[in-house]
Amino acid sequence: MATATATANKKKSVVWDWLTTVDHKKLAILYLVAGTLFFVKAGLMALFIRIQLMVPENDFMTGQVFNELITMHGTIMLFLAVTPLIFGFMNFVIPLQIGARDVAFPFINALGFWIFFFGGLLLSMSWFFGGAPDAGWTAYVPLSTREYAGSGMDFYALGLQVSGFGTLISAINFIVTIINMRAPGMTMMRMPLFCWTGLVASILIVFAFTPLAAGLALLMLDRLFMGQFFTPDMGGNSILWAHIFWIFGHPEVYILVLPAFGIISEVVPAFSHKRLFGYTAMVFATIVIAFLSFMVWVHHMFTIGIGPITNSVFALATMTIAVPTGIKIFNWLFTMWGGKLVFNTAMLCAASFVPTFVLGGITGVMLSMAPVDYLYHDTYFVVAHFHYIIIGGIVFGLLAGLYYWYPKMFGHKLNETLGKIMFWLLYIGFHLTFFIQHILGLIGMPRRVYTYLGGQGWDTMNLVSSVGAFVMGAAIVVLVLNIVYSAFKSERITVSDPWNARTLEWATHTPIPEYNFAQTPQVRSLDPWFYEKVHGEGKMQPAEPLQDIHMPNGSILPFLMSLGLFIWGFGMIMINMDNPIVPPGVVIAIGFIMTFGTMVLHSKEDHGYHIPLEEVKKIEKEVG
Repeated sequence: MATATATANKKKSVVWDWLTTVDHKKLAILYLVAGTLFFVKAGLMALFIRIQLMVPENDFMTGQVFNELITMHGTIMLFLAVTPLIFGFMNFVIPLQIGARDVAFPFINALGFWIFFFGGLLLSMSWFFGGAPDAGWTAYVPLSTREYAGSGMDFYALGLQVSGFGTLISAINFIVTIINMRAPGMTMMRMPLFCWTGLVASILIVFAFTPLAAGLALLMLDRLFMGQFFTPDMGGNSILWAHIFWIFGHPEVYILVLPAFGIISEVVPAFSHKRLFGYTAMVFATIVIAFLSFMVWVHHMFTIGIGPITNSVFALATMTIAVPTGIKIFNWLFTMWGGKLVFNTAMLCAASFVPTFVLGGITGVMLSMAPVDYLYHDTYFVVAHFHYIIIGGIVFGLLAGLYYWYPKMFGHKLNETLGKIMFWLLYIGFHLTFFIQHILGLIGMPRRVYTYLGGQGWDTMNLVSSVGAFVMGAAIVVLVLNIVYSAFKSERITVSDPWNARTLEWATHTPIPEYNFAQTPQVRSLDPWFYEKVHGEGKMQPAEPLQDIHMPNGSILPFLMSLGLFIWGFGMIMINMDNPIVPPGVVIAIGFIMTFGTMVLHSKEDHGYHIPLEEVKKIEKEVG
């Protein structure tokens, strides 16, 4: 029976296989593809924004369309592009780095992806039903209430609720996986930094996405059922939304940037041919950053009128967070110092991350001073600072990870010549776009304006910034061309470790078998793969005999359950629509029945299947 089940799993059609997969490696690729699509969509919006601001008094678009693009660009980039790209790397790499065959809850892993994806689709459908959200990605009330915002904000509230729930359950899954499924001998202080940052980011998600979910629920009740949580005239409090949003919003920055820190901490040692300097300090710096990230949210609200004492306390906390971040910066530099550096594309992205992120951090310390923030807050200085963190930090980190792990993911390297062209276009275009925006902010250009008068000294700098945005766009085109070109022209990688790397994911075969490791590895040191190459026999020592391998069954239920949530969310939005073709209650009922019906179906016990020992030996012989 086990053999029959295993064989049946191999005979699935390609589409059915991807719709039903619970394999963490395939889900990682789904996350990367979905995140890339949303990234391109938000990037095109950014180009339209820069076209509008390229010259004074431009009529390329109306103010309403500009507001919609600004809102959707920020929302998609943070919630639907960068977050899934990070989850893609976490899904692929973390189980391999800890020596596991999959995550703790494979079904929940698949469910988390599909809920995220359908939540993103729900938000994106707003363009076809009365216009996109237009209150800014922060959705400040009263701008986001029914009095001032159209149906687009309903899609915002429901879409992010659905998508955020998927992110939340995925984070819980990673916490359990990292704590409970590490290979024998892999203590917490032997885990790779990427696992540490993934663990801490997942914990941050649990504590940050829950207040966001509560806030979105209150906004939904205000908009759909005439609640008054944020209406001062009816006893509500508009400042309450700002507190709820930024209690989520500032940890969200570290939810995104900490895994990027982890990627840099993997790439820099690999291409410096040195052990990461100050591993223990890096671990504790990560934990301290996570703790402090919940202590600083009011620095986004210095101009709101809370008072000098509160502002001073949060200003000091904001300055303090620079200390553990500085520890990381110096440790990366000390890792590179004296190393045998290899400046391939991955290392270029990782090395450029350091000074770029430092510049973003310095402007952050400037903004942490409340009196100074009063001058800078609503100017392009803040836009420049934020993008130096998000692009200069996170995107360069993600690109370093892409070029580093691509051979393990897809069985071939990306072309280095095209990679370096991409890097320099992106690096030059990025600084052209955003460095000059610091100066625009300092001389008074406010953010969130869709046009401006000439003769204020802004014209040339806005033109340069817009040209830089198109250079960045060209870099992304080169990246896509590289992926397509390398898929057809690059030599297949058959060795397990083309980089002479240090961690366990490079001890597996390429391509990676469904079960990751035929035998769970025995970990004897930090950087266990490098340790075995130097002090062992050049391969990981097994912690168990070769035997049948238990694997989880695929399932269509995560897809159907998420589709049910999508239908339920759309039905809720229909409550505010004029003359809907189908009564909203019917659509809500269909979504509700579909979601909970699949939950009932899933309650039936599923024991998975076993890959027989003979088949394992056959696979090992073929890939070995």
